[in-house]
Amino acid sequence: MARSSAAGVELLDRYRDRRLDELWLDHDLGGDDTIWPVVEVLERAAFDRCPFDVGVINVHSANPAAAAKLAQVLRRWGYRVRVASGSTDVGYLDGLPLS
Repeated sequence: MARSSAAGVELLDRYRDRRLDELWLDHDLGGDDTIWPVVEVLERAAFDRCPFDVGVINVHSANPAAAAKLAQVLRRWGYRVRVASGSTDVGYLDGLPLS
């Protein structure tokens, strides 16, 4: 689990050559930090014709517009995406995802 975009980028780099069954992304990470730097890494890999091997990317966010945009961008690059925002599959307590 990464709690910042920088930590998320580092984890992707660490697991670059492994299959990820699931990747969970939340848009707003606290303060001014968002998931976009992680998405840019995923985009760059797909652009370079070497996408990450991810079974499904689950987008969960209390920000539905941002979740939809994330899903649109990732799908454009061929990633399988499931939006869990507003779903009963993901619960929130005081604005934080339950884990």
